[in-house]
Amino acid sequence: MATTSTAPVLKTENWLRRCYHWTLEWADHPQAHWALFTIAMIEASCFPIPPDLLLIPLALGRPKQGLHFAFLATAGSVIGAALGYAIGMFLFTSIAQPLLEWYGAMGQFNHMQSLFTQHGFWLVLIAGFSPIPFKVITIAAGAFGLAFPPFLLATLISRGARFYLEGGLLRWGGTRIRLLVERYFEWITVAVSLLVVGGFGMLWLVR
Repeated sequence: MATTSTAPVLKTENWLRRCYHWTLEWADHPQAHWALFTIAMIEASCFPIPPDLLLIPLALGRPKQGLHFAFLATAGSVIGAALGYAIGMFLFTSIAQPLLEWYGAMGQFNHMQSLFTQHGFWLVLIAGFSPIPFKVITIAAGAFGLAFPPFLLATLISRGARFYLEGGLLRWGGTRIRLLVERYFEWITVAVSLLVVGGFGMLWLVR
């Protein structure tokens, strides 16, 4: 006699949501703080992935530490920006130029020289808060001789405003924002991806 199985049917999560949950688990990892700091540091000089993609899941997992995560991301990004500046100033031919060629950004980089002469501080300020790839700006600032103190100040203001805005909102919103992100995660991921791609597109158009 045939029997009917009463075992519950498990809904299989798509790969995007599985990646989201895997990333969120870093909030409980003992090295999560160092991971965020390191990614923020290398993103400002050579790494293509923005630290927001780790900061947000960490702050979602621990909303009360949102401002602490924002501090780590800001500190790492400022140090990384200084590294990018040094690469542009002292190691342009050996490191910066091959890196920019790999990103396909040499044409845009050369065009920035005239812009940096007149608006260097404001370029750093805008790029640090926007989806424009920040590493291109930090390297350009060093290569084109933007004074280091205003460069560092613009970096601190823009990156701090960006990361503290994210960390502060997640600290304030807590569970409500987490539930909203989990409900609309696929759409949010598409929007973030479009911003990143749009940042590279903006550099492509500035020729």
